[in-house]
Amino acid sequence: MELRAVHKVYHRGSQAVQALDGVSIRFVKGTFTAIMGPSGSGKSTLLHCAAGLDEPSSGQIFVVGEEISGMDEHRRTALRRDRVGFVFQAFNLVASLTAAQNVELPLRFAGRRPDPAEVIRALAAVGLGERTAHRPSELSGGQQQRVALARALITRPDVLFADEPTGALDTQTSREVLALLRLLVDQQAQTILMVTHDPVAASYADVVIFLKDGRIADRMELDQADGSKPSRIAAQMARLEA
Repeated sequence: MELRAVHKVYHRGSQAVQALDGVSIRFVKGTFTAIMGPSGSGKSTLLHCAAGLDEPSSGQIFVVGEEISGMDEHRRTALRRDRVGFVFQAFNLVASLTAAQNVELPLRFAGRRPDPAEVIRALAAVGLGERTAHRPSELSGGQQQRVALARALITRPDVLFADEPTGALDTQTSREVLALLRLLVDQQAQTILMVTHDPVAASYADVVIFLKDGRIADRMELDQADGSKPSRIAAQMARLEA
């Protein structure tokens, strides 16, 4: 997917706030990209525009070769349903439904009859093959996020967007979820774009894009064998926030 000269301006009363200022970037298929930056740098706006949740003020956005900027809401909704997946800090599970029923939801919304075997495989892939009949209240926070991840992947999206996916989890559970995301990239060539404020979370990515004032301030390529990744990322964040 690709963003070309993307601007996003929000109007608050008589004031215009430029959240994105001419961002151009390409995300290679089968790679894991982390987006970082100080508060107000435009991280979430970039993700929301790239995912079709928000429309840019100007510029072009392409998802799997299809331009989504300028699409009407009906077509954007169809694209989000069929081509992209979402994982957020809040798990957004339906409390009255089982894990399997929560995973089925995107298929049902698309008018497709879920294949029970496919749903079980999706939950097994995130380590919850034995928890298909459990409701969210019977699952830990990490398990609930795994259900949310299985739900995002059930449609086999071209791109998975993750907005602070480990923000509500403890350290150990966060690392388990991040390791699972890394595995999806390495074994299934899943394309992942993740917004995070956590240098440890970002260290699981192939590349970190740093934003400041709505612009790309830096880019850091990562070697997964490099144990100094979190400290290098943290140091760069400190420079941006200085």
